[in-house]
Amino acid sequence: MKTNAFHLSLLLLLFPCLLSGQTAFPFQNINLSDNTRLDNLLSLMTLDEKVDALSTNLGVPRLGIRNTGHSEGLHGMALGGPANWGDFRNKQNPKSYPTTIFPQAYGLGETWDPELIQKVADIEATEVRFYTQNPNLQKGGLVMRAPNADLARDPRWGRTEESYGEDAFLVSQMTVAFVKGLQGNNPKYWKSASLMKHFMANSNEDGRDSTSSNFDERLFREYYSFPFYKGITESGSRAFMASYNSWNGIPMTINPVLKNVTRDEWGNNGIICTDGGALKLLIDAHHAFPTLTEGAAAVVKASVGQFLDTFKPAVYDALNKGLLTEEDIDGAIRGNFYVALRLGLLDADQTKVPYANIGVTDTVSPWTKPETKAFVREVTAKSVELLKNSNQLLPLNKSKIKSIAVIGPRANEVLYDWYSGTPAYAVTILQGIKNAVGKDVEVIYAPSDEMDKATNAARKADVAIVCVGNHPYGTDAKWMVSPVPSDGREGVDRKAISLEQEDLVKLVMQANPKTVMVLVSNFPFAINWSQENVPAILHITNNSQELGNGLADVIFGDVNPAGRTTQTWVKSITDLPPMMDYDIRHGRTYQYFKGKPLYPFGFGLSYTTFEYSDLKTSTTSLKDSMIVLVNVKNTGKRDGDEVVQLYVSYPDSKVERPMKQLKGFKRVFIPAGESKTVEIPLKAIDLAYWNVEKHAFTVEKGRVTLMIGGSSESPLTPKGGKMKDLILNVIQ
Repeated sequence: MKTNAFHLSLLLLLFPCLLSGQTAFPFQNINLSDNTRLDNLLSLMTLDEKVDALSTNLGVPRLGIRNTGHSEGLHGMALGGPANWGDFRNKQNPKSYPTTIFPQAYGLGETWDPELIQKVADIEATEVRFYTQNPNLQKGGLVMRAPNADLARDPRWGRTEESYGEDAFLVSQMTVAFVKGLQGNNPKYWKSASLMKHFMANSNEDGRDSTSSNFDERLFREYYSFPFYKGITESGSRAFMASYNSWNGIPMTINPVLKNVTRDEWGNNGIICTDGGALKLLIDAHHAFPTLTEGAAAVVKASVGQFLDTFKPAVYDALNKGLLTEEDIDGAIRGNFYVALRLGLLDADQTKVPYANIGVTDTVSPWTKPETKAFVREVTAKSVELLKNSNQLLPLNKSKIKSIAVIGPRANEVLYDWYSGTPAYAVTILQGIKNAVGKDVEVIYAPSDEMDKATNAARKADVAIVCVGNHPYGTDAKWMVSPVPSDGREGVDRKAISLEQEDLVKLVMQANPKTVMVLVSNFPFAINWSQENVPAILHITNNSQELGNGLADVIFGDVNPAGRTTQTWVKSITDLPPMMDYDIRHGRTYQYFKGKPLYPFGFGLSYTTFEYSDLKTSTTSLKDSMIVLVNVKNTGKRDGDEVVQLYVSYPDSKVERPMKQLKGFKRVFIPAGESKTVEIPLKAIDLAYWNVEKHAFTVEKGRVTLMIGGSSESPLTPKGGKMKDLILNVIQ
């Protein structure tokens, strides 16, 4: 107690120095090394303060370090929303705290545009700084629980909506971009801190708190952990959340890989936190320990420094019983304060922190800016996938249409998932179409075929647009509610991949052959009948505040679609291996699936056509890195984007390898009639496999086949976009 009083008196005595930029304590001195500052801070903290620091708060008020906690941010800062992030539901005095809401992470992945995604995350980081620093708001926390670096290995996974897709390379690139956007490009300070979720291989919701994801070390290194590895080593994330599940029988909350791999090998010297309630689940669901005391001690010793749980009684009991030491806690929480340091929270002189004025002197709400709204609309349009377009039904020509029927349960609502915030406004598909056509075209709306309303509307109109899809959280926002078998969400896996609402599509199609199907969904669906019979199909995800305007831009040709699938869309649930089989070699993802998909990975059509030619490389033998070059010509009449995709296979490999792997991609704009030489870098290390004996990534000598085109499967690429092959010699 004397020490506490002394430090408090010293702080008050030197408070004028803090205001003038001078430091009261060495940890506030930006001229000292990070380690010196952290050593000093830990030496000044009491044991109680250290135990407090095992929560999600980064503050030590006695030492002048203000509190900041976590915010959710998969596709925009989450305040309010279905989950009531921030606890703003007050019946007497309801309040709304708006933020900019983009398409779901699944839709962001479908843009195949890392630069775009980085800007999405930058806007999100600006808003979290605004809310945390504005003296009239002070909501949320600077540690952003985003992105989700998990892989969507199975479309039945309830949290598919949170993932960028099934491919480790694609997801790693999007993860890296999102981390960079959240943290900013300043070499010393972060705009916000990216805390990736959920390490790792937690892609079953049913039983997630007690099941084990079982697979070998190669799949750990090459697949399941790869996006996290890149998020840490390439983009500088220094935080992640341990998942609920076990890996090969050891719960991730206490798994040795947390320290041995992510900290000691990859260099994560920041935060590792549990998932919500994981300490209790360690005892009650995994049965890993008989008591919370033993469980808490094991979690801290595994280098986990933040609990999303009730933890203090168990931690104090572990200290009293000698199961845990103060030094153990120091080791676990040190990373928390490294993150605080990078956010500028330890600095006495806040004028050096480049983001300190957001929300303070710069008080224009970011979500109100016209350029922000326009950007959300652009992102939404770029996420749209054109899955079918027979006889060029799309884009619709407004000057030749007198009436449009807009039909279906998804037509006049914007739905939000569990990790969405509260947008300032939202544009439904119906409203977006009305905005696009103006008063010259009659828009007839029917939400369903009750009393033949949908079929009558379709029959009256020149063209019908039928909007169907899943609900992100079932009928309401109650936890783990998802009553439709093909719906899913956190806590609930899908039990079907067929679309019940396809019957409505059939009725509309029967009434009007000129039908456009809009699938608004978080997941792939086995829409086999629609693919066979409906002339035009578009896919878009839920949540965007500009859902209607972005989609209308594509429907009427103001934007040429170039979204691409990020999962293999299978034709039947029987095409999928058992849900709990985590060995993807057993026919999972495009890398190992040998059947005929409904839509292959990387697939999407355009209103124009592209032709590939002159595939070549900057060198004929690859040792370190090279450039793969291909000429892409827009052979149609419309300007458009093409997503050029580079895949490799290994005909000479001595170990089991995928049939093909994505190793590069680039979304490029090409005007009608023009050509562009597209350059895609390829590194030798990207061709490596994990050598268990050497405990390292190993590049094999021999031939590698390069394939480049508009999707992972050449027969379904746009006209002229067939895969071009080239054999490359790798030398080591």
